[in-house]
Amino acid sequence: MADTFRLTLAQLNPTVGAIAANIAQARAVWQQAKAAGSDMVALTEMFVTGYQTQDLILKPAFVRDAMAAVATLASDCADGPAMGIGGPCLQAGKLYNAYYILQGGKVTATVLKHHLPNDGVFDEKRLFTPADVHGPYVVNGVRIGTPICEDSWHPDVAETLAETGAEILLVPNGSPYHRGKPDLRLNLMVSRVVETGLPLVYLNMTGGQDDQVFDGCSMVLNAGGGLAVQLPQFDDCIEHVTFHRTAQGWQADHGTRAPVPPVAEADYRAMTIGLHDYLAKSGFSKVVLGLSGGIDSALVATIAADAFGPENVHCVMLPSRFTSQASLDDAEAVARALGCRLDTIPITGPQAAVGDALAPLFAGTEPGITEENIQSRLRGLLLMALSNKFGAMLLTTGNKSEVAVGYCTIYGDMNGGFNPIKDLWKTRVFDTCRWRNANHRPWMKAPAGEVIPPRVIDKPPSAELRENQRDDDSLPPYPVLDAILEGLVEKELSVAEIVAQGHDRATVKRVEQLLFTSEWKRFQSAPGVRLTQKAFWLDRRYPMVNRWRDMG
Repeated sequence: MADTFRLTLAQLNPTVGAIAANIAQARAVWQQAKAAGSDMVALTEMFVTGYQTQDLILKPAFVRDAMAAVATLASDCADGPAMGIGGPCLQAGKLYNAYYILQGGKVTATVLKHHLPNDGVFDEKRLFTPADVHGPYVVNGVRIGTPICEDSWHPDVAETLAETGAEILLVPNGSPYHRGKPDLRLNLMVSRVVETGLPLVYLNMTGGQDDQVFDGCSMVLNAGGGLAVQLPQFDDCIEHVTFHRTAQGWQADHGTRAPVPPVAEADYRAMTIGLHDYLAKSGFSKVVLGLSGGIDSALVATIAADAFGPENVHCVMLPSRFTSQASLDDAEAVARALGCRLDTIPITGPQAAVGDALAPLFAGTEPGITEENIQSRLRGLLLMALSNKFGAMLLTTGNKSEVAVGYCTIYGDMNGGFNPIKDLWKTRVFDTCRWRNANHRPWMKAPAGEVIPPRVIDKPPSAELRENQRDDDSLPPYPVLDAILEGLVEKELSVAEIVAQGHDRATVKRVEQLLFTSEWKRFQSAPGVRLTQKAFWLDRRYPMVNRWRDMG
């Protein structure tokens, strides 16, 4: 009986639907594991198909392709270490979320997921069948138990595996980022280790998929809960971990101990990766956006430049007669600091042409919100034209506060294919800009230093759609607005509970009304990076037609 067991961990970024490319990644890391003398290489949950697949997994041809790829991979990787890899499994007409163990040219074990998550962004009960708990499987004489992702969030699966002889727990995951997630995972996994007395390997994927970003943070815990390995947050990496048999059971040698970055950095990295992977996996490599001289578009331009390089970011200023010289100067300063191209397309001519066309029908009416929105929609039209002509994805730049209350124009400034700051409250936008000015990391492709001039951050926000317009003419000050919205959206508090925190009831009721009546806009909005557990899309699903209001 061997007294060492070497496990290669693959913290990698699969792509949904790219079965051949995902299998090629698995084969390449298996070669590395073989060269390192490993007994086994582990990949993450649903790695063969990418994750999350949503209803794509209900297409029988897709499942057949994925299962055939697993069989081929087993055959190709016969002479070397065992492999664990996640993928779908169809058995007796039922579809399961499975983890395959490949060794000696065949599938030697198929572990099926027991607990199916059905909250937040997860809908697995709609897609998969829950399975009975699978016992340990054996790789080179070592009994390994595998709770698949959600299975490890509950004590029963790990306890059953320990009772049936497991010596090491290997947990493959598809766990997306939100603020506080690393600490939450660590606390849960320590609980499983303490309950079972077994070492635990937590292996998570990386990369962006639609609105979600998988942030890695894989770890190895020894019995007692001591941290032996902590892989970096967000980075792809391969780690060879050696376990030794002791009188107290298997124990892992210490390896990489990467620090988990603070929330400000993690949010920024998530937005950068989410934007990059959404575009790259969709076939885009460059972006275009309207650069207004305001803080939101400056931050989006910076994120895009960090993701793709300044040479792939095309900024466009679209001034009207209400655009101040300060805004023109600030847009130029941002583009210059980042090293991005900036073009200016005045909308005064198109605005006059639209005004002339509508004049017979608008006769006798007073100018107002309609005319303001025409400006925004003309900008959206021109930016979409540039996107279509040059193959650059248009980015939209509305923050979570604006998206929440509908302070944005449908078919205007909401035009675009992706919004990296969609889940970032306005107050966090200010903080994020200051953080980026003060920090630079090797993964950032834009220059270091003060890329967003302080006056862009400090000036009063304005849409500049009429003379002397300011956001706080129409909305409560952003610190007040965000505090109310966090209560309504992220905490699902009642009006009375928010008023009890010290807020004016009439203001809270007005914000609640704006939130509910803007649902139809959010339904048509571009996807954006999820940073919280109440991001607008899968986390929070409200009806567009809704007559109920909280009367408290």
